[in-house]
Amino acid sequence: MGKIYQLKITLKEIKPPVWRRLEVPADTKLDDLYHIILCAMPWGGHHLWSFEFDREEYFGDKESADEMGGLVASKYKLSKVLTEESQKGVLTYDFGDDWRHEILLEKILDTEKGVTYPRCMAGKRACPPDDCGGPWGYEDFLKAIKDPKHPEHEDMLEWIGGEFDPEEFDVEATNERLR
Repeated sequence: MGKIYQLKITLKEIKPPVWRRLEVPADTKLDDLYHIILCAMPWGGHHLWSFEFDREEYFGDKESADEMGGLVASKYKLSKVLTEESQKGVLTYDFGDDWRHEILLEKILDTEKGVTYPRCMAGKRACPPDDCGGPWGYEDFLKAIKDPKHPEHEDMLEWIGGEFDPEEFDVEATNERLR
């Protein structure tokens, strides 16, 4: 039986914080971890991304790795880049918007019989919409949707599909996406 990593993923530069607590197999490849985080937040997945662990950068595609002087994420397992509780790393999603996610290894656990991994154990707040302009654009987005008199109120609501609750988080829906 393999080990399970309990990770806390926190979106940086957002107040109050947006976070997810995930349990994933320690032998998860980094490109698979990226997809797990994408499902947990959720993000659209159509942007460049990279991980940084212990000053090494791991990219989602070989061209970016070659161009930036990094490594290819699909060749590395989580257990090789995080080995001890309290270690941290960063996922940067969308190099234009620069969404940075702190990855904290909270606990190393034994697998539980009958449990399907990965799974989300907890979280807080909705992930910002993809392509809203990074942390600074998200603040502007929230101001616009909260104020019916804001000049961009109607446009932002139409863009997001009618409504957006920044406080909403559903652990069961997150686990459905992870399955």
